[in-house]
Amino acid sequence: MKKTILLALLFINAVVLMAQTPKIWSKEKANAWYAKQEWLVGANFLPSTAINQLEMWQAASFDSATIDTELGWAEKIGMNVMRVYLHDLAWKADANGFKKRMRVFLRIANRHHIKILFTFFDDCWNPDAAIGKQPEPKPGIHNSGWVRSPNMMVHNDATQWGYLQQYVTDILNSFKNDGRILMWDLYNEPGNSGYNNGSLPLLKKVFEWAWAVRPSQPLTCATWYNNDTLNQYQLMHSDIITIHNYNDADNLEKELQEKIKLGRPIICSEYMARARSSKFQTHLPILKKYKAGAINWGLVAGKSNTIYQWDTPMPDGSEPKLWFHDVFRKDGTFYSHEEIAFIKHITDRRRK
Repeated sequence: MKKTILLALLFINAVVLMAQTPKIWSKEKANAWYAKQEWLVGANFLPSTAINQLEMWQAASFDSATIDTELGWAEKIGMNVMRVYLHDLAWKADANGFKKRMRVFLRIANRHHIKILFTFFDDCWNPDAAIGKQPEPKPGIHNSGWVRSPNMMVHNDATQWGYLQQYVTDILNSFKNDGRILMWDLYNEPGNSGYNNGSLPLLKKVFEWAWAVRPSQPLTCATWYNNDTLNQYQLMHSDIITIHNYNDADNLEKELQEKIKLGRPIICSEYMARARSSKFQTHLPILKKYKAGAINWGLVAGKSNTIYQWDTPMPDGSEPKLWFHDVFRKDGTFYSHEEIAFIKHITDRRRK
């Protein structure tokens, strides 16, 4: 009898402790964490030899040599963070192998003094992905082979989310105390591809799954368009505020001024689209002024075709005079020497 009562009391105490455990970091904790970071400058990274997340992470096409080379180029111009997309199907097909390759990637990044912001889900571009050999790029088409995660059929059917919970839980439990990981971006641009508020249920679930693990690294989900329902949920439930802004400098500054009122650190995890007046020379000084992290889209021009604009294809595949995204060519030379000089200057790498 006494043993039963004791067990019951222990159970109640555990429940109370769980209820008292904060899901979201306090503003004080978030700001204390951010104060320990260098000014974060980097890129969204996909090796030039991969067309999408699956080609990056599958065993047959995982290209550690190219990853090492290209992260080395980033390090030399002062970049210290990369945002990198995962994919649920790569884990589903080979969970242990997938995590092994993540560890290889983290070792390479750490060797180049680069921290990683991993991203789980994504509502952008092609609706259906499949394990195996990925398609070749369509000439002149921006992100012609990029794939959503999860597939549209899974996204729209909550009865299939069991393995998504297992995926998120497994990855977070495996890396929840890994100091090489800066943050976890739980969901890229929820509501994109016409999903709109249809992505809210999965967005809420991925936060719940992540809170159940509560990794030592902060959790986030970036706002990206004018949807009050999604934006409010993202802003009120992220440890660190992240935003996407491909607009001009005045627009970026106004958004930063608004987001600062939330009292949390800010990282712009997507920017830099030259044709939209979003450039390193115009935007990095503003981001630095507000002590906001700066992660541009694209590092090395490759199979992703992100040198082309979103909605301006060049079917002949010729190189556009004005690159939309990306910094380096595949041989390591620069798209713009002036840009590189500026990045090195503002990150203080010009003499290193």
